[in-house]
Amino acid sequence: MQTGNLIAVNEFCVNHNIEISFITSLQQIGLIEITNIDEAGFIDVDQVQHLEKIVRFYFELDINLEGIDTINHLLARIQTMQNEITGLKNRLRLYEIND
Repeated sequence: MQTGNLIAVNEFCVNHNIEISFITSLQQIGLIEITNIDEAGFIDVDQVQHLEKIVRFYFELDINLEGIDTINHLLARIQTMQNEITGLKNRLRLYEIND
């Protein structure tokens, strides 16, 4: 398997000065996905920004993992609602143009 779009968990932890056990905890509660290749853990590049946000919540804002899970759920709902609002505004503009 190619690791071009993957970052080693060890490398991420060293760069962000965090323990590997923290990343493992995030995986166990379902906040991130880790790909295991040859007994080494890797994180998809697309998850890095999300993971960095979680690290900030936990270490800088002192929010526990359950709180982070709740925040992620609420942010996802807000994003869904914003997308729905955008779609509705676009549909409304279509009717306004035709009038």
